[in-house]
Amino acid sequence: MHYQVIIVGAGTGGIMTAGQLLKKDKSLSIAIIDPAETHYYQPAFTLVGAGAFNMENTHKPTKELIPNGAKWIKEFVDAVDPETKRVTIRSGEELSYDYLVLSPGLVNNLDGIEGLRDAIEKKVACSNYIDPTLTWKLLQDFKGGNAIFTMPTTPIKCGGAPQKAAYLAADFLKDKKFDKPTNIIYATPGSVVFGVPEVRKTLETVINRYGIKFKPSYAPIKIDAANKVVTFKMINQTDNACIINTDDSIGEEIKGDSIIEIPFDFLHLAPPEEAPAFIKNSVLANEAGWIDVDINTLQHNRFPAIFGIGDAAALPTAKTGAAIRKQVPIIVNHILQMIKNGSISNDRYYGYSSCPLVTGYGKMVLAEFNYKNEFTPDPKLKQLFIKDSSKEHWRLWMLKKYLLPYLYWNKMMKGENV
Repeated sequence: MHYQVIIVGAGTGGIMTAGQLLKKDKSLSIAIIDPAETHYYQPAFTLVGAGAFNMENTHKPTKELIPNGAKWIKEFVDAVDPETKRVTIRSGEELSYDYLVLSPGLVNNLDGIEGLRDAIEKKVACSNYIDPTLTWKLLQDFKGGNAIFTMPTTPIKCGGAPQKAAYLAADFLKDKKFDKPTNIIYATPGSVVFGVPEVRKTLETVINRYGIKFKPSYAPIKIDAANKVVTFKMINQTDNACIINTDDSIGEEIKGDSIIEIPFDFLHLAPPEEAPAFIKNSVLANEAGWIDVDINTLQHNRFPAIFGIGDAAALPTAKTGAAIRKQVPIIVNHILQMIKNGSISNDRYYGYSSCPLVTGYGKMVLAEFNYKNEFTPDPKLKQLFIKDSSKEHWRLWMLKKYLLPYLYWNKMMKGENV
């Protein structure tokens, strides 16, 4: 079958793109390919993992969100042939297109860290990216000791999510008494807690307030589920910072050149993430395995009829729903303009993304930024009486917990610009 526009992925980017295209031209023939019967509002998973949001309110049936006028093909994509403009689905059927929008999201690679799959399957480690209800259960069962929060060296959905989990856990545990000393440890491969200077200053204050042990340049490489030990490799070291000062209070031990082991009683991590195989192992990808698009136009660098959007696109900004919210109208205008006269529109994307950094129950910082890591707060925040969103504010918590989910289900998923 042939469609003017095929969209791969019925996540945030796919549904929004289809909805906005059909609002502007109901005559378009559009197919959305995605096997998932359930659509999740993933930004709420952080709150679910801290007992502050009901998991039942994070999802809806995919069929309820497919815009009228679009055809939902409930299949996996096995291959894309950009030369013949064909998509092959798992059934073996081939679909042809005039324009292709790739918004397939990411997949968790549980084999990307030694022992991770075993630790997850045995529920020795937890992840809001996989099952936030387990995170909440294990947090409530925690009886003291080392609570470690970490992340991989690969790009992940919302790079701030692992530290948000740490802040909420620290707030939850702050008044509890345990028989053994309790340490909240945030270990990250990054060299700083956050890339935007204005936000970083606030988060450093939050870390100090909770007494969190911040471990920069720590990349997890192995999890020993049986003995509850996580192994890190020190990275991003300069010649003048190669001496590792271990912290005896958390049981750190040097086990080799730049290798450190830390025992844990609670372990939360984001798994390594990557683009789906039909992207990663194809001509659609760059050398790193991401959709090879121009970072400003979102058009594929080699195949002009293809556009990449969202988490799987090779864009040097945070992989968040807020980024997709700004990317979709640009792609929509490009496609409509190409249908009309064969060239893309003048719209450009400059890397806007937003990370709602929950810093405790009832407190949040809203980090909005671009490719240059410049702080770019939305002027509309003034309407919420928020003067500086780089600082903690209770109204930002209300935005996260109540307003953003409402806007997502009732505006974004219905093809409206917000």
